[in-house]
Amino acid sequence: MSVPAAGGRGGAATDVAGRVVQWQAAHGRNHLPWQNTRDPYRVWLSEIMLQQTQVATVLGYYQRFLDRFPNVQALAAAPQDDVLALWSGLGYYSRARNLHRCAQIVVAEHGGQFPRSVEQLAALPGIGRSTAGAIAAFCFGVRAPILDANVRRVLTRVLGFGQDLAQAASERALWQQAEELLPTEDLQQAMPRYTQGLMDLGAGICLPRKPSCMLCPLQEVCVARREGEPERYPVRTRKLKRSAGRWWLLLQRDADGRVWLQRRPATGIWAGLYCPPAFDSHEALMDAAPTGPLQDLPAFTHVLTHRDLHLHPVLAPAQLAAVALAQEDEAPGAWFAPAQWRALGLPAPIRALLERLAQDGGLQN
Repeated sequence: MSVPAAGGRGGAATDVAGRVVQWQAAHGRNHLPWQNTRDPYRVWLSEIMLQQTQVATVLGYYQRFLDRFPNVQALAAAPQDDVLALWSGLGYYSRARNLHRCAQIVVAEHGGQFPRSVEQLAALPGIGRSTAGAIAAFCFGVRAPILDANVRRVLTRVLGFGQDLAQAASERALWQQAEELLPTEDLQQAMPRYTQGLMDLGAGICLPRKPSCMLCPLQEVCVARREGEPERYPVRTRKLKRSAGRWWLLLQRDADGRVWLQRRPATGIWAGLYCPPAFDSHEALMDAAPTGPLQDLPAFTHVLTHRDLHLHPVLAPAQLAAVALAQEDEAPGAWFAPAQWRALGLPAPIRALLERLAQDGGLQN
């Protein structure tokens, strides 16, 4: 598929790239803290944080990370628990674990310098082809495409790309066409602007529903707009179905207000984070709980990307909680005072639950 050139101004690729670059300079986002830098560490950190996460959410986390880990060497040298603690609440915790592993590899195998090629970048943990392309384009002016969700939507509409992206061959074809649209001149300046411009268009104008086509610099060359059906793109037939799960959480505290937490397994939901003992049923919790009256706290639902997790906290009285020490051999854990658990890598709903208990007097501060 090809895009018709607008107004007789030459080839389609040049026209698309030129329009995006000019629009981004005048109307795009140019104030974000990870912009206007060629530092691969800062660009990489922002790209990982922005995966499936909105800019407004990332801003605070990004600055806190830089304050604690100002460079890749500092991040590589940090304990993983410190990294997970700063990531707590940002979600998709495999990103944090890969972030830490990637920093260690960059220091150990690349002398603390991020590689410049897309192929080498994509070989690092947590960096796929699109993220590698973004780092290479922003930092080194490499002529490399990206295809995150927003950019995929923009390009499929501009190209009128109607192939099913659930098929690997279609995905490869879109990558090829995305590469053909890239700027060809003044790459050190054009590639960062073009890449950021596509991101900006996807985030603010070429929206999934009711795109603002009249504000788009590509409206004259956009096949989807000419067809009058921009929302039919991108095409993907295979949809992930939502599922649901239920966990019963055993909250145990001792007479000093400490809470019993244990690290989650290395794979699965909240992998590597700290959490109260979790059970698949109320009966299983009762079998493991200390003998005596337990208090059922209000249940709540935590929404994951493709899964609803219904959580049922159950509080054990302080005088009975010492029995929990008997679990240590079977499920390694420890008692943590509030100042200690606040510094741990905790899932956002667990952190909020413990904070509510602390405020209500259930846990001492």
